[in-house]
Amino acid sequence: MATRAKRRRVAGPVGGDADPGPDPDPVAGFLSWCRRVGLELSPKVAVSRQGTVAGYGMVARESVQPGELLFAVPRAALLSQHTCSIGGLLEQGGCAGGVRRGGVPRGRAGALTSVFLSERGALQSQSGWVPLLLALLHELQAPASPWSPYFAMWPELGRLEHPMFWPEEERRRLLQGTGVPEAVEKDLANIRSEYYSIVLPFMEAHPDLFSPRVRSLELYHQLVALVMAYSFQEPLEEEEDEKEPNSPLMVPAADILNHLANHNANLEYSPNCLRMVATQPIPKGHEIFNTYGQMANWQLIHMYGFVEPYPDNTDDTADIQMVTVREAALLGTKVEAERLLLYERWDFLCKLEMVGEEGAFVIGREEVLTEEELTTTLKVLCMPAEEFREFKDQDGWGDDKREEESLTVTNIPRLKASWRQLLRDSVLLTLQTYATDLKSEQDLLSNKEVYTKLSSREQQALQVRYGQKMILHQLLELTS
Repeated sequence: MATRAKRRRVAGPVGGDADPGPDPDPVAGFLSWCRRVGLELSPKVAVSRQGTVAGYGMVARESVQPGELLFAVPRAALLSQHTCSIGGLLEQGGCAGGVRRGGVPRGRAGALTSVFLSERGALQSQSGWVPLLLALLHELQAPASPWSPYFAMWPELGRLEHPMFWPEEERRRLLQGTGVPEAVEKDLANIRSEYYSIVLPFMEAHPDLFSPRVRSLELYHQLVALVMAYSFQEPLEEEEDEKEPNSPLMVPAADILNHLANHNANLEYSPNCLRMVATQPIPKGHEIFNTYGQMANWQLIHMYGFVEPYPDNTDDTADIQMVTVREAALLGTKVEAERLLLYERWDFLCKLEMVGEEGAFVIGREEVLTEEELTTTLKVLCMPAEEFREFKDQDGWGDDKREEESLTVTNIPRLKASWRQLLRDSVLLTLQTYATDLKSEQDLLSNKEVYTKLSSREQQALQVRYGQKMILHQLLELTS
């Protein structure tokens, strides 16, 4: 999977003790720093505000061909828990003094994952974010941080963009039904728990390394949003699949690039450096785009604060909550015995690890991303009672017993009638979770005069809702 590009930005550094105020020419200072650290930019590219979709980006000065190197970042220029000036302390877990054990639940989109303590140190986490965040908190206020010119290129953290900083009422009103409000609320709870149970005690245990100005929940919120949006994670090699994920990195220059699903550049990892390479022809004057990977609009706005307008995001998806399918199936039961049998079927699906109370079936424009889970769920919930008993006794499918063809969007009309009906009922229940219907969204999008008068947040939320509803309505047509 391709590594992530970064969200749209507004220029300006994050404050700290070493923050002298906005640099009058942060690009010149950053490019001078790049030369000092050996970060090589091709003469064919330029960092610019002109000709970009938003804020700073990178533009082709001359035509670029696929395979051409755009820039190379030496590993010594990366900012991580290992390269920062307190890397040794972070590697040890900070001697755990004043850090107490605690944990927080995983957020829906994986933005924040459970923080836990292990024998190897007090700062271990599934996401690896805590050490990097502490590294940033230290380097931001360190008077002689070697990354200061890099920090000058960081954005003000887009309070008008990232839903984490929207008022709760506005977030719920504009994004109801999309899954974003629930994901953000989990993030905010996790951030607060993580800060008070792990990060603040760690900083208080090392007052010589963290000034009082950076011991701030508000600043920590901002840095979490920044790491969420701008950090990269080096993929594991195929033979390393069983290992823990690599720690996140801040990659200067790479995080300047904006994102498109139809991107024209990609970050490659090598032992000595990280290389941004063109993947498509890039004409002179065109912007260079990296990619986050395959991300739906709800994920883009949740993690990065922007979306791609319909129909540009070919990776867009709609979720049908797993419990919604259970609810739809329950509506079809008539007597208590049928309801009890349905719950037995559901418990069996849980045992097979096909469903969960917080899980979702993910539907794309052309494919079902959770094909196995949805196929198994429809089969188990719709099969006759005697067949279910036999199926349960066999503990599900053997490797050679699946008869159904691959569940793609195009073959949904060929599903059994009972499967289609259950899927259709589930879609109808999902559509009820939105505050508006598809026609009202279409009316807004088709009226350019009205659309342009909407706020940026209203436009972004509309694009999220509309893309999801288009996928769900396609399912309605296919299951009719």
